[in-house]
Amino acid sequence: MTVDEYLAWSERQTEKYRTELINGQVVAIAPELVLHNRIKGAIYIALRAAVAAAKLLCEVITDGVTVRIDEHTAYEPDALIYCGDRLPGHTLIVPNPMVIAEVLSPATAHTDTSAKLIAHYLIVDPDALTVTHYVRDRTPRVLNGGPLRLDPPGIDLTVEDLLGA
Repeated sequence: MTVDEYLAWSERQTEKYRTELINGQVVAIAPELVLHNRIKGAIYIALRAAVAAAKLLCEVITDGVTVRIDEHTAYEPDALIYCGDRLPGHTLIVPNPMVIAEVLSPATAHTDTSAKLIAHYLIVDPDALTVTHYVRDRTPRVLNGGPLRLDPPGIDLTVEDLLGA
């Protein structure tokens, strides 16, 4: 299945389930633990505060929207930063996000750490209390505290903020 076919299929479903498209296959997204949801909220708040502090014309968006990875793969990251013209409210796909953030979970550990590397990519591990920062064409950095600069888009935040600590 292609991403376009997946989105059309998803819109036709009478009961809405959270899914992603991985290598052309529809994959259900498991329910979240409270800890996962708390950290996802902390990530959104930290990213939104950093964007506001930098006075950027960017938008922080939570899960539920789709990011196209390739023709047969589309994910719903836990949070992202999109910079550019404001997206219409009916849009399903966020093009070219500057930052993607995911909370690591046992069900998604392999996927989260292998297939979503398209921009600044933050993997927040609630068990290890670390943030792994991937940047295109660079070696990832594992951080257990302190400042984190994401440029572009030009924001500063802390690992502690992302972990909700």
